[in-house]
Amino acid sequence: MNNVKLSERLQLLLEQVPEGSRLADIGSDHALLPVAAVISGRVPSAIAGEVNLGPYEAAGRGVAEAGLSKQIAVRRGDGLEVLEPGEADTITIAGMGGSLIAAILERGQKQGKLAGVKTLALQPNVGEDILRRWLLGNGWVLISEHILEEDGKTYEILTAVPEGSEAGRTNEQLYQEYAPAGGKVAFDQALLLQMGPWLLQAPNEVFMAKWQGEISKLEGILTSLSRSELEAAEEKRSKISAQIKRIAEVLECLPKDRL
Repeated sequence: MNNVKLSERLQLLLEQVPEGSRLADIGSDHALLPVAAVISGRVPSAIAGEVNLGPYEAAGRGVAEAGLSKQIAVRRGDGLEVLEPGEADTITIAGMGGSLIAAILERGQKQGKLAGVKTLALQPNVGEDILRRWLLGNGWVLISEHILEEDGKTYEILTAVPEGSEAGRTNEQLYQEYAPAGGKVAFDQALLLQMGPWLLQAPNEVFMAKWQGEISKLEGILTSLSRSELEAAEEKRSKISAQIKRIAEVLECLPKDRL
């Protein structure tokens, strides 16, 4: 196997991996990402970590078939437990919920497994805001965000480095409140964490479609709640109506020339 065909999602994730880095791919499944990273020459070696037996065995087979058993170590373990402190300087985690990725990073940090790590390239399936909050609260600053649609699903890729490194800006700067020109709503920290500080600066059609879809979901919930006369339902209706209004106002004031 001289080349690996990655999905658009994994290819974009691979592009966030710095050239020549020591890569650890956590939840590696079939080890497609580390195999592609080594074959392409992007990294000299890699570690593929997987907790479940089936994917762990599949990763081992994929690495062996690629003839990369000397360059890629396939290890079975939970999250960052497969790493020794300082062993990797770039970590990729993809295809999980944001809360699970945050929990993996939290446990790994307590175990010292993030020591020496310079780049986190993360692709949460849901709960991107939860992951942003973890990064913010633990001294990691986002240097880029990407959003794409593939096979009918929307994916976001968040890339972060330790604050104070080559980030070029601080979290205070990244999440500083501002009001876009002609906008009716302030982009405060809560909003930036929810929708993505970089994505809001350069919204594309996928971003707009995602949040229009979120409005539709909330409107559906609102319709269901309208059938209830309970006081708690009224409180929920008020809260959801405010969410819909806020998202709509944000979308309205985003730069249309970038779409």
